[in-house]
This record gives sequence, C-alpha cells and structure tokens, in this order.
Amino acid sequence: MENNEKYLKVFMDIFEIPKDEAIVLKYQDIDDWDSVGHFNLINELEEAFDIMMETDDIIDFSSFDKGKEILTQKYDVEF
Repeated sequence: MENNEKYLKVFMDIFEIPKDEAIVLKYQDIDDWDSVGHFNLINELEEAFDIMMETDDIIDFSSFDKGKEILTQKYDVEF
C-alpha cells in the first residue's frame, strides 16, 4: 500500500468517513475529531509510518493537508 493510501485509510478508519470528507477534513470539523480523536489519529499514523511525532507537530496537526505537510517535511514520509 502506498503512503498516500495508507494515510487516507487511517483518516477514514479513525473517523469512519468517506474519502471525499477525509481529504478536506480539519480539526474539529466533525465531532469525532476532538482531543480523543486527535490522540487516536496520531497514534495510528505513528504506527502506520513507524515514526514518533514530536509534541509541537502533534499540536500543529490541524488538517488532512497540514498532516501530510508535517509528515513530509519532518519525518521523510513521501506522498
């Protein structure tokens, strides 16, 4: 599975939403992306990409697009 698919799948699985919603999702756009949902999302992404994110990056992770940007720039995940 490519990184793009893996990343999308985590969002779709954690928040139980379709692809078209996942790709435009921002923090707290839906009830499930609250602090607990955020923790679960970060945990699944760390497992999926075998990384350990820094606290500042976890805080800055505010949307589907921002997350890709952080993973690309700081954790060498290629999309």
